[in-house]
Amino acid sequence: MPTDFTPDITGRIARLFIHPIKSCAGTELREAELTPTGLAWDRSWMVVDDQGMFMTQREWPRMALIHPVVGTDTLTLRASGMADLELPLAAAGRPCEVQVWRDRVQALDASPEAARWLSEFLQTPCRLVRFDDTGQRLADADWTQGAAASVRFPDGFPLLVVSQAALDELNERLRAAGHAGVGMERFRPNIVIDGFAAHDEDHAELLHVSGGAVALRPVKPCARCPIPDVDPATAQRGTAVTEQLRAYRQDARVGGGLTFGMNAIIAAGAGQTLRVGQQVAAQFSF
Repeated sequence: MPTDFTPDITGRIARLFIHPIKSCAGTELREAELTPTGLAWDRSWMVVDDQGMFMTQREWPRMALIHPVVGTDTLTLRASGMADLELPLAAAGRPCEVQVWRDRVQALDASPEAARWLSEFLQTPCRLVRFDDTGQRLADADWTQGAAASVRFPDGFPLLVVSQAALDELNERLRAAGHAGVGMERFRPNIVIDGFAAHDEDHAELLHVSGGAVALRPVKPCARCPIPDVDPATAQRGTAVTEQLRAYRQDARVGGGLTFGMNAIIAAGAGQTLRVGQQVAAQFSF
């Protein structure tokens, strides 16, 4: 970081998550490699229907019950009532084109076995695809200020950053309204920061990690769909989270959407390793 840098806020990385398959369960890690597209293996795979359209918990909440595990050489699919399915990480499947939001993206079909496994569990025809790294997908340049930020299959940006205090505040509101608190897993972040006040990440200019070896730029508030109301343990839908966010998190920056956390791009440090406990420092930009 610059020698004259004086932070307005400091914290530390409290938790790290990857979500190998878009909209399926995440994996919590103690450390993760930062790649040009985000954390290694995050949203590298995606479930699509028989037309190649992406599928998420918005319409298929049972996806929350699928637990992908990235090993040294394999991706393992796990879910209650199903035999584990191991897929080779290095397999090059049939090329195909799939759609995630407005983007048509080049992908590789994982395997017929993965298609059968997912179709049985979700009770609808579908298949698993992997992002084809010979192609490219870019984040919305209107939000990145023209920076070319590569992504795989997230909704739009390489990283999602959330302060632990933001969840603590939400849970206080939920309990005051007679509801149980919820876990951070519902918000599907990559980086959780402890030590910031609630939603300080909304106003951070650059997040300097590990003495400045890594710099992350928050660029767009994360507008929330109904997925945080899906219980990750049961796949049952509720309404309490959205109802509480509506009371205090309507955000004019995204047309009044309910925001929680910030999408971020990588300003510096691709190839570095992020670790729980690393310091995070930032100056405010209002």
